[in-house]
Amino acid sequence: MAPYIFMEKNGIHIIDLHKTVLKVDEAAAALKQIAKSGRRVLFVATKKQAKEIVAEKVAAVGMPYVTERWAGGMLTNFPTIRKAVKKMATIDKMTNDGTFDNFSKREKLQIARQRAKLEKNLGSIADLTRLPAALFVVDVQKEANAVKEAKRLSIPVFAMVDTCCDPTDIDYVIPANDDAAKSIAVIVDAMCAAIAEGTEERKLEKEKEAQEAEAEGAKKEGKPRIKKAVKASIDAEEAAVAEVVAAVETPYEEPATEAEAPAEEAAAEKAE
Repeated sequence: MAPYIFMEKNGIHIIDLHKTVLKVDEAAAALKQIAKSGRRVLFVATKKQAKEIVAEKVAAVGMPYVTERWAGGMLTNFPTIRKAVKKMATIDKMTNDGTFDNFSKREKLQIARQRAKLEKNLGSIADLTRLPAALFVVDVQKEANAVKEAKRLSIPVFAMVDTCCDPTDIDYVIPANDDAAKSIAVIVDAMCAAIAEGTEERKLEKEKEAQEAEAEGAKKEGKPRIKKAVKASIDAEEAAVAEVVAAVETPYEEPATEAEAPAEEAAAEKAE
């Protein structure tokens, strides 16, 4: 962490806040792009100071989080974790359709305890149907297993890194005090604001695409009507031209004169 330390005073290392600001902006920009693409970011903060802060702020932007305990294999053995989440959903379904009432009192108690345990550990990631696109960690030392699993799966890691930690395995290092609640709140709030902004931009883009698709559909529907009108106009013009041509090609007969008229009548009488 030497590059991020401003000075040492009375055995305490002081972080260079100018570099912290730069790193926060860099991490926020990357998270914004992830959210804009529609992917998920998993927040991990199981330490006491960060639990409530992360749960409140992250839930507001609709991202999954882990604040109780990092279950081994949550990323590397993700299908098993999904089975546990589905089991929780099955218990809820049994409760809603009345199947739960058919069990004995002891079985109900066991199932209720199991449901509570699953809700406590996995309730916040119930809607995480696939591996997250990134991991945000508050304490690198405490969440070492989470970082190892993410690195094994090549998932980028964003983390608040204190002066006593090793930032080698972290893709986006945010040098900050990970023990102070206020420091955690400031950093997490900045990350959540970036995610919310990216999500909003994605929503606007989708609305724009939907409007363009609707306009294109209306345009395609209007084309046959235009074609029919044009065809009718062309047919009318062709009919008019045909009439003119027919009139021109018809041989012209001069009307009989007064002198010729009696002769014609006489010839007609003779023929009769």
